[in-house]
Amino acid sequence: MNRELLLEIGVEEIPSAYMPGILEDVKNLSMRKLGDARLQYDSLQTFGTPRRIVLHVKGLQEQQEDALIENRGPKKAIAFDDNGAPTKPCLGFARSQGVDPKDLEIRTVGDIEYIFAVKKQVGVPTVELLPEILTSLITSLGFPKSMRWGYHTTRFARPIRWLLALYGKDKIDISIENVKSDNRTYGHRFLAGEPLKVKTIPEYFKLLKKNYVILDQDERRRMIRQQVADVAAGMGGVPVDSEKLLEENNYLVEYPTAFYGRFSPSYLQVPPEVLTTSMITNQRYFPVFDAEGKLLPGFIGVRNGTGHRLDLVTAGNERVLKARLEDALFFWNEDTKKPLAEFVPGLEKVMFHERLGSVMDRVKRLQKLAVFIGQKTGLSTASDLERAAYLCKADLISSMVYEFTELQGVMGRYYARKSGENNEVCEAIFEHYLPRFAGDVLPATQTGIALSLAEKMDNLTGCFAINIKPTGSQDPYALRRQALGVVNIILENGLDLELQDIIKQSYQAFLTIKPDNNEENTINEVCDFLKQRLRGIMLEKGITYDVIDAVFALPGCNFKEIVMRARALQEFKKSSRWDDLMTVFNRSHNLSKKWESDQVATKVLEDASEKALYQDFLTTQDQVQAALAEHNYEQAFMGLADLRPAIDKFFEAVMVMVEDEKLRAARLGLLKSIAIMCHSVADFSNVIL
Repeated sequence: MNRELLLEIGVEEIPSAYMPGILEDVKNLSMRKLGDARLQYDSLQTFGTPRRIVLHVKGLQEQQEDALIENRGPKKAIAFDDNGAPTKPCLGFARSQGVDPKDLEIRTVGDIEYIFAVKKQVGVPTVELLPEILTSLITSLGFPKSMRWGYHTTRFARPIRWLLALYGKDKIDISIENVKSDNRTYGHRFLAGEPLKVKTIPEYFKLLKKNYVILDQDERRRMIRQQVADVAAGMGGVPVDSEKLLEENNYLVEYPTAFYGRFSPSYLQVPPEVLTTSMITNQRYFPVFDAEGKLLPGFIGVRNGTGHRLDLVTAGNERVLKARLEDALFFWNEDTKKPLAEFVPGLEKVMFHERLGSVMDRVKRLQKLAVFIGQKTGLSTASDLERAAYLCKADLISSMVYEFTELQGVMGRYYARKSGENNEVCEAIFEHYLPRFAGDVLPATQTGIALSLAEKMDNLTGCFAINIKPTGSQDPYALRRQALGVVNIILENGLDLELQDIIKQSYQAFLTIKPDNNEENTINEVCDFLKQRLRGIMLEKGITYDVIDAVFALPGCNFKEIVMRARALQEFKKSSRWDDLMTVFNRSHNLSKKWESDQVATKVLEDASEKALYQDFLTTQDQVQAALAEHNYEQAFMGLADLRPAIDKFFEAVMVMVEDEKLRAARLGLLKSIAIMCHSVADFSNVIL
């Protein structure tokens, strides 16, 4: 007969950010440990609130399954002497396995015979295994940060205060430091202070709900979502749509009750991003917006308790928020007393990196690089780019950004508008940080696009120049994110931009710091780093790895050109002319790959087929170069494929490796020339046929 298993770990309030990971770890560890113990079950669930971590297993069998244990010993030649008697190694192995030597089996593994000890291990009652399994489960859990309590050595997210472990109606005895398991649990900290005696597992769930604990995090999440939506609708608005905020509130409460609080409309003169950041980041409130998306002077909080005296709770939260909004209003008023440009000189005192200089040094580099990118791409004007680059970091020393660092760029845009800067410059100040995270929006204005590329390329080039590169999971300067941003911006806007030129231009600005990496290495390493991000995007778009390798083998770092070439190549592989192209490449490449010269002494060519092939090559070469210049890659592929008849006749009529050295050299030079022409389109040796 199967039974239910319940484990509850009662703790002091665990940080909400820890809980999803903890519950996933408990689930995975439990599945593994029960599996290792050969215990079958029907289902396994984990639940969590700030004060408890719960494991619930249904249909856990009462008896461990039997097992057949097979252990391999020494070779048969070592285990038995010439007379067939067991040797000391054989006897020692049998003794260590607890079997009689005569019960050992001989089996062939590969071509060698070994002795095996085969024994049946009878399963023991589950109730005898659970204390060790549950204790090991608790002590195996890991956390972003853990702590000890009292004079104990065990580490946990927060101190353990009680343990409840039941297998059916049987109490499982486990102990963690000074805490021993008992058949008691606790309800809500303030609404049910007395211990609750648990007789059965079904009773446990009823007791918690009766004592104001919604154990199931999915049920709590649904309650919070619905309550917040209902409260907002009652005030004529809609709450902010934030799954992260919803999840955070979910693990802050055991019994949620949403309430609506108000603040003075006078605070709405402060940019809404400031108000919502203060509400969400500091207080975990849900901002409320009207039908037009404008912020209302109110918020929705989630209380850990019932609706009893909710008016007092609301008033208290309003007072707390008022203090924070007063600070925000003060910062706003102070920062807007002077134009944004007056903040810029202060950047001299802000260190960006000890080797790469101050933030002001970086601003000067960005001005030059942004204008250079603008010239290369035709984006924006030099005056807008210079001005936007000059102002883009100014808000870093404003009072508001000092308090709310996540508002960098956002506040710069507002302060620039207050200072009378044109819209392109204002938007670029915000957009140059984009994208800030995976899935974030990309810059939309021309000035923002160019400045965003400049900002990221300056950081990548500078870091690689002084050998700061991501290693494993370590990426303190977020270079991978910035590289991915560069790739996405280029592809989204179809920019025809050779990044090697940008890296070279950027590198020149770092010569005064005497970089550890020379210019050539830095250009190559940054290009390779960017291409790895591009590779991932191309694979996601369905371009096969062999096609990617074929186009990546070509020199250059123009991502628009690389993607267009790859798509054309992948499509041409489906064409009926693909075999013709690969025949031209293989027949020319395979024979000439060890030949270094592409010189063709046309005067020594004898046969009409080789003379015709040479003329066709010259014509095709012009066609291919013209097609590549126009990014017409299909036409380039067709031109190569059209050489098939001429190259077939050449190989039918002549032998390349003749004794005449001059003639051999001319023929190899001709094939080498054709192979080089093929390589100018793609490295077809990487393509899977």
